[in-house]
Amino acid sequence: MSTKLADTVSLLRDLIAFPTISEYSNLDMIGFLAHRLEAHGARVDIFHDEIGHKANLFATIGPEVDGGIVLSGHSDVVPVTEQNWSSDPFELIEHDAHLYGRGTCDMKGFIAAACAMAPIFAEQVRDRPIHFAFTYDEEVGCFGGQALVESLRKRGIRPGVAIIGEPTSMRVIEGHKGCYEYTTHFGGLAGHGSAPSRGVNAVEYAVRYVNRLLELKEALRARAPETSRFDPPWTTINTGSLKGGVAHNVIASNATIEWEMRPVQGADAQFVKEDLRRYCQEMLLPRMRKIHPEASITTEVIGEVDGLEPTDVNEARDIMMELTGRNSAELVPFGTEAGLFQNYGMSAVVCGPGSIEQAHKPDEYVSLDQLQQCLDMLGRLGDKLAA
Repeated sequence: MSTKLADTVSLLRDLIAFPTISEYSNLDMIGFLAHRLEAHGARVDIFHDEIGHKANLFATIGPEVDGGIVLSGHSDVVPVTEQNWSSDPFELIEHDAHLYGRGTCDMKGFIAAACAMAPIFAEQVRDRPIHFAFTYDEEVGCFGGQALVESLRKRGIRPGVAIIGEPTSMRVIEGHKGCYEYTTHFGGLAGHGSAPSRGVNAVEYAVRYVNRLLELKEALRARAPETSRFDPPWTTINTGSLKGGVAHNVIASNATIEWEMRPVQGADAQFVKEDLRRYCQEMLLPRMRKIHPEASITTEVIGEVDGLEPTDVNEARDIMMELTGRNSAELVPFGTEAGLFQNYGMSAVVCGPGSIEQAHKPDEYVSLDQLQQCLDMLGRLGDKLAA
């Protein structure tokens, strides 16, 4: 095992020991990483959330100029409850050249590799800075990533390239769909089932809403870009659940729909949201409020994660293909924070150690070979910045 790989494994062991499940604080892990990066000469900023319970870290090695390269990873991990682990998920276990533990591939392995390279970057970086961006709450809606981009905007920090180290088996990923999740609530008027005209049946209006989603689902097929490489090539809509009512003979006063869409382009998301707004305001609510003036339809945004749209010009993709030796870039179905960086004006790409097939599962692991490939890539990045 190379010295740098040994350093990475040691650091990963420390990171896994922080149980940074999304519902808990990540401050201890962020403080640990800040101390380590500062020890290697990085300038570190910590941006707390509104209640001071969590924080993003943004660190820089090199000159304070625009156009730097961001190495990005999220600090939070998914829960381990009701999963049958063979060992303590928050203790790193090495077996047969694999490292087991919650977050090993998603995505503390990349964070460990990036930080292990910090002292080398400190010696090599010249004209173009390298940044480290570690966020909170990616697993529950990319809230930390959204907050980080806003923090950079306020400070006038404008990097040029973002490399998001989600597990891709070190394949270069230039695109993925967005993931927009919503819960729509319907408030009607209860009554006896024998007199339906005297109440407002929230379930029935929720069904009308679902029918509208089905119509939009078909309309989106026709909006698919001719050059789309996604599978399927259009924006999709899925109705996850419809709940409401209390009994056979009671007019339902409340109903809830959980639904999502996965846009291939930002314009599709606006198309869907505007259509539903008009449909509710012009069709459903007038009918509901004719009987019950306090009837309501409200949509709760669970999360709006921007997609990473493939572009003809993408410096991040070109750099990563050079560094990894890959001759093509791919698309993936899962979401990341990459679209947030892209919308801020950076070129963005997803590439990191480990397989997404291991993420979120019991006995999650990353292989030593994948970590070494990541370190090799980062080493070539350092050489490139020194040239």
